[in-house]
Amino acid sequence: MKNILFIFKVRDELRRYIVDGLSSISNLNLLFPVREDEEYLFQLAPSADLIVGWRPSPDLLERARNLKVLINPGVGVHHHIRQYRDLYKRRGITLINGHGNTYFTAQHAVALLLSLTNKVIQHHAWMVKGLWRRGDEFAKSIPIRNRKIGLLGYGAVNQKVHRFLAGFDVEFSILKRSWIGNETVPATVKKYTPNDFEDFLTDVDTLIIAVPETDETNGMIGDKELQLLGSKGLIVNIARGAVIDERALYKALSNGIITGAAIDVWYDYQPKEDSEGRKYPFQYPFHQLENVVLSPHRGASPMDDLKRWDEVIENIIRFAKGNDDFINVVDLDRGY
Repeated sequence: MKNILFIFKVRDELRRYIVDGLSSISNLNLLFPVREDEEYLFQLAPSADLIVGWRPSPDLLERARNLKVLINPGVGVHHHIRQYRDLYKRRGITLINGHGNTYFTAQHAVALLLSLTNKVIQHHAWMVKGLWRRGDEFAKSIPIRNRKIGLLGYGAVNQKVHRFLAGFDVEFSILKRSWIGNETVPATVKKYTPNDFEDFLTDVDTLIIAVPETDETNGMIGDKELQLLGSKGLIVNIARGAVIDERALYKALSNGIITGAAIDVWYDYQPKEDSEGRKYPFQYPFHQLENVVLSPHRGASPMDDLKRWDEVIENIIRFAKGNDDFINVVDLDRGY
């Protein structure tokens, strides 16, 4: 019997979905906690063979002496890497990140791009104020047609973005770590690797960023890179805020070095309230710019969608069967 411990309180609907998805597997004992306090989880941890959940504490992991696999149900694992490198060396624990929210994140990326190009936010705000049909002299749409879309990173999110945008009359360039594999992309796509980063930026005018946060990607876009993107440049960042230098991005937007940006990921996730009780997750006043679409890191919404758990269920099934060909195992050396 293999014990599967969930370290968060699983709502009834999701619990039924998981139980039903695993109903064909007889050698599983699913441990759904009735409380989330750590003392209670400490009691369950020693028997756990596989843990599902976000950010287990080091103390919890040390108590889980039988642990073989940890499934992080979200894409971001940068906060786990240092800890799990040590755990893997000492105990051989496998870390898996979930990609169940990638469809929604890709959808959000496209929505952000179209909101930016079609000036939806500005015209909505004017209509709320009763300013009816303000024309192009106030906020003119930017046609998508004939734009050169650059997909920075080509994992699960940008692969879907590529598919969603393929119906537009656009050109695609893709930069990914390597092209060794069985990627099936149209022959017309231009392929780049990190060694070609400057050429890639020069070639595109619309940059959609979907890379993990690693030592290599942190701060990879600064003043120079934004200059290369050029004055027609548009950016959609659904990766991590740290991929783009904050000061450089604000300067590029406020000085017209690029045309605009739509941003779902930020720089300070514990912002302090200002004198009026407002919280801004940045040091520079992005909210005062007219060429920015602001989004509060909600690309993974809707969080209550059940199908986002299908990959977790499949990995538990493989674990129960004694297989080790898990979906989306984290490469601890690369950091994702």
